[in-house]
Amino acid sequence: MTALRNCYDPCCADRGISVVDMGLIENIQIDGRHVQIDMLLTTGWCPFVAKLNLMMEEEVRQTAGAETVEVRVLWDPVWTMDRLSESARAKLTLPMEELLPLREKRLALQQGG
Repeated sequence: MTALRNCYDPCCADRGISVVDMGLIENIQIDGRHVQIDMLLTTGWCPFVAKLNLMMEEEVRQTAGAETVEVRVLWDPVWTMDRLSESARAKLTLPMEELLPLREKRLALQQGG
């Protein structure tokens, strides 16, 4: 898990939210120097899954000294926002003082102003 905290879905990298904080890691099995990682995706249409798999494999090899790493994508259970860590949830939440001006601007545009 320590190695995977250095892996970021490109959509969340700018906010510093790792695959662990996203709740994407379902299970890790270690058998000698072989590591199998079971991962969920936030959506079945994730365009970054291949890049994410490579990143995770490389990081686990370098950090944990694994000889082989296998990343498997699971479709059950389904990922939900409930899997987000408190840290990730805080980083993905916009405070009301930032949301209200956006709402006001949208309403003004709708009213022709």
